Formats: sequence, structure tokens, C-alpha cells
Amino acid sequence: MAAELFSFVYQFADVFAFLILSAAGLAIVFGMMGVINMAHGEFIMCGAYVTTALVHAGLPLPLAQLCGVAAAGLAGVAVESVIVRKLYKRPVDSLLATWGLSLMVTQGMLLVFGSTMLGIGTPPGSFEIGDYTFSVYRVVLFAVALGALGAIYVVFMRTRFGVHARATMQNAAIAQATGVRVGRVYAISFGIGAALAGLCGAMYAPTMTLIPTMGASFLVESFVTVVVGGANVLLGTAPAGLLLAAVRTALNGWGGQIIGQIGMLLAVIVVIRLLPDGLSGWFGRRTR
Repeated sequence: MAAELFSFVYQFADVFAFLILSAAGLAIVFGMMGVINMAHGEFIMCGAYVTTALVHAGLPLPLAQLCGVAAAGLAGVAVESVIVRKLYKRPVDSLLATWGLSLMVTQGMLLVFGSTMLGIGTPPGSFEIGDYTFSVYRVVLFAVALGALGAIYVVFMRTRFGVHARATMQNAAIAQATGVRVGRVYAISFGIGAALAGLCGAMYAPTMTLIPTMGASFLVESFVTVVVGGANVLLGTAPAGLLLAAVRTALNGWGGQIIGQIGMLLAVIVVIRLLPDGLSGWFGRRTR
């Protein structure tokens, strides 16, 4: 009985880590900045490809993953300055522009690297409880997801930059009038969101087949988690991940992966119907 219970908790933690790591970057770019970034999956792919290429070049996996995060973050700053900066407050235009970028990057990666890239394999290490064997790396993914949530909270709630960022997202004109360098805040925030997407790709690179369209496998979960969480990324993303992970894990055990995916999407529809402002909006009303 204890082994079955731990197996459920382990699977829940695995799904939670996937949802949080895939959605954390988008939560900042979409939830806080209002930019519908359809190229979010390509930043995830950037982190995965850079990590894998550097491991093949002989770099240790943790260092390669850090380089993947940095590469995605720098790419995000470049995209913000060249494309996104002129599209704030224009969500449809930002959607089209980033969607076009997504198509170009996907096809470019297909031409340069081919239809697939040689993987690096999941790091060894496992432990047993009862008749079940569990991968240590999946526990690492859960720990990294918790660490990412903690880092987002510290950066945006406990630092001077976080104060400036939240002020800019609420009213850019007033923030600029008080001396905040709004352009720099937007660039850094977008870069942080892209770096978090790169973190997702870097962490999951050892666990999946690398193909140019791999970002699409993260995109749906990213958007539904952010939408369920609501506008307040600092308050809503973690509860959204918990809720959706619980629904998906329970249905996975009952009817398999497809049923779990369908059930999670149905749960999203119900939450949006009952709570149009998401979980963070509901929490905000409860605390007033």
C-alpha cells in the first residue's frame, strides 16, 4: 500500500514539474507582460538543443544545462528588442509576429540539424520502493521546478528590480514618470521568461527525442497552466500546477495518458467557466 501511494505521489510530482517548468517562462511573458508568445516552445527547444550539443562536445551535463538557459535568455533579449518591443499593448500583433518567428525557427532548425538530433540519455540513478523502481532524475526535475517557483518569487517580490517590474506591468507611463527605465525592465523580464523556457528545455533534454517541432509538445500545457493560474503569475501558477497535476495524475492511473490529457483540458474549461480571472483572481477576491 505504501509503495502504491508513493508511486502516485511520484507521478504527481513528475506531472507538476512538467507543468511548472513549461509554464514558468510563459507566465512572466504572457501573464505579466501581456505578450502572447507563440515562440515559447522555440525557446524551450533552444535550451534543449544547446544543452545536448554541448554534452556531445564533452561538457558536463549541469554546465551544459546552464549554458542552455543562458543561450535561451540571450535569445529572448534579442527577440524582445528586435520584434516584441514595438508590439506591447497589441496582443494580436504580438501573437502573429511570434507565431511567424516560431515557424521560421522550426524550419531553420530542420534545415540545419535535420529531422532529429542524437540524444544524450537520462542520467543514471534509481531507487526502489516495494516492487516499483523510480528514476532519481525525475525527483531532480521536481526539485528544479520548486526552485524555479522560489526564484521567481524572490526576483519579483524581494528585489528592487521586482518592484520596478511590477510597477511597469501595472502602469508603464507612471512607472516611467517616476524614473523607472521601462524599456530595460521589459527586456530583462522577457529575457527571464525566455531563460526559464530554456531551463525547461535543458532539464528535459535528456528525457526526450529532440526534433525541431519539440516545442509544440510543451506549448499547450504552458498556456493552459498560465490561463488557469490567472493574471497574477506569482499567486496563480503554483496552484494551477497543483490542480492540473492532480487531475491528470488521477486520470492517468485510471484510464491512461490520453484520458489524463483529455481530463486535464476539460478541467481547464470548467475552471475558466467558473473562474474567468483564474485561480489568482479567485484568491484575490477571497483575501479582500
